[in-house]
Amino acid sequence: MANILVTGCAGFIGSHVCERLLAGGHHVTGIDNFSDFYSRHIKESNMHGFSQSENFVFHEVDILNVPLMNSLASSKPDIVVHLAARAGVRPSIADPKSYADVNITGTQNILEMMRAAGCCKLFFASSSSIYGNQKEVPFKEDAPQDKPISPYAFTKRAAELLNHTYHHLYHFDIINARFFTVYGPRQRPDLAIHKFARMIANDEPIEMYGNGDTARDYTYIDDTVSGVVKGIEYLLKNENVFETINLGNHHPVDLKTLIEKIYLHAGKPPHVKQLPMQQGDVEITYADISRAGALLDYHPATSIDEGLKKFFDWFKAQSHS
Repeated sequence: MANILVTGCAGFIGSHVCERLLAGGHHVTGIDNFSDFYSRHIKESNMHGFSQSENFVFHEVDILNVPLMNSLASSKPDIVVHLAARAGVRPSIADPKSYADVNITGTQNILEMMRAAGCCKLFFASSSSIYGNQKEVPFKEDAPQDKPISPYAFTKRAAELLNHTYHHLYHFDIINARFFTVYGPRQRPDLAIHKFARMIANDEPIEMYGNGDTARDYTYIDDTVSGVVKGIEYLLKNENVFETINLGNHHPVDLKTLIEKIYLHAGKPPHVKQLPMQQGDVEITYADISRAGALLDYHPATSIDEGLKKFFDWFKAQSHS
């Protein structure tokens, strides 16, 4: 079994990845800085199911803290899964510097720690945001990516390019995985599905930006985590790897339809407040997943209705706990 370092282990995706890896018998070293982007309590709760595992070690570390990052080299990871990041398109417009610091400089610090540790395998969480407003759908990995429309998108693309530099210079094996609107239990409270569920529970109207025609390739958390784990397995078995893949669902859902489905699962009549489109938002995300299918045998299996049911089962249980 492998010794795996997971950054951002207390987050939505990170906590699910840690659970899956530990269930598979791996040893996991997790790091997180409990940033104030959302409540520390939520992140600690995310880790509740595995934090006491004998195969899990946790360090509260900020990836911008170079001395602490360098100290992690002593854990001698076989592979790093780099999920820690400043997330979100709209907040990045308000605070672009912190996004550049964490997502670019922080990634640089990870890569340098790996060099010190003698670790040359990296699974990197990128984003569908890097595609911007592509005219051609579904998005293919080799589509033009030189017109990001938010600081968040730019920082993720910059980190992908930085990773390629380390692949070229130091022969790192790397997969850049572009995530597409991941949802499910433990989803971040600022993301649409969780935010909408909370607003409905509080008898507040859902805020719909634009006319509801924008669409997202919603990908259920279990499917995304399966892609991550398959990517880790691929990297551990192969050398001279530099791949960029989409981890999406290949089934975009427009905002209007999503809101209808959410009200249906919430069991309440629709109450929608329409607002203007927001700066930085793309019109559609739509993943071509043929490369991930061929490379990793990645085949997402969860429909939006099935995924929403699982999310609302979790959300209602949380509300009553």
